Amino acid sequence: MKAAVYHRTGAPEVLQYEDVPDPTPRAGEVLVEVAAISIEGGDTLNRLGGDMPAVPHIVGYQCAGTVVQLGEGVTDRTVGQQVVCSMMWGSHAELVAVPASFTWPVPEGLDLTLAACIPIAFGTADDCLFEFGRLQAGETVLVQAGGGGVGIAAIQLAKRAGATVLATASTDDKLARLTALGLDHGINYRTDDFADVARSLTDGRGVDLVVESVGTTLEGSIRSLAYRGRISYVGDAGRDPQPVDISVIKGGNQSITGVFLGAELVVGRRAYDNIARLIGLVAAGELTVVVDSTFPLAEAAAAHARLEDRQAFGRVVLVP
Repeated sequence: MKAAVYHRTGAPEVLQYEDVPDPTPRAGEVLVEVAAISIEGGDTLNRLGGDMPAVPHIVGYQCAGTVVQLGEGVTDRTVGQQVVCSMMWGSHAELVAVPASFTWPVPEGLDLTLAACIPIAFGTADDCLFEFGRLQAGETVLVQAGGGGVGIAAIQLAKRAGATVLATASTDDKLARLTALGLDHGINYRTDDFADVARSLTDGRGVDLVVESVGTTLEGSIRSLAYRGRISYVGDAGRDPQPVDISVIKGGNQSITGVFLGAELVVGRRAYDNIARLIGLVAAGELTVVVDSTFPLAEAAAAHARLEDRQAFGRVVLVP
């Protein structure tokens, strides 16, 4: 099969389009013919300097496609069934072998390109808001990086829950596009101090919850908080987080909670079932997946570069 691989970590240019052996499903696994690959933020970070379990390494942890072979003992999937998959690595390829328990059936009529973008972004956003963020109707939430996959999901989910939604983005155009998805107040972080604006928009009170996916903005997110405000700390998309004095949160009885969806998927059914629910909401048209652009798998380097350059609004997708 063909895959986008690298022999060393580094900039997007390390990605090469090569022939590699086809995977074989082990007991409990399914072999999936990949139709669409959602490039996740973690994919670019891993390519930049993460672990390489094998050389060459196939990066990527989310894709959608059609089951073409069942491993021993698999009874809840069928050949020909369309699924979306999550995995530790390997999505940037024509075929993937994954545990059946880390696949979700794709409802009839839902495009596989859209399905490929749902589990990690929407599952993470939902956990940041509700499971760990404890968001309630009437509260105010600040979503960092509103134009990213988690950001777009979080804006919609928070608005559905009856919250007032603030979000940051790098351009006024992105903020305008987010308004249609439920954004109440947009903040251009390139031209304004987002913490000052957030406090001004809340009459000095601050926000109840911040979805923090950037890392380099953590200090400002703390300054944005109301008394007893919470931060769901989910990522370091800024790539170079600086040390932050978190002792200041004591005076306001505030909290910071780390969120990692992967751990939740391993320890129990809750997160898996929640993602199935979110897939259903997208299929029903109640939530929207925004696809910025699609690239052939052979152009994975260009696709990674677009995501890293923060040009994208929504997901960047690879098609084998």
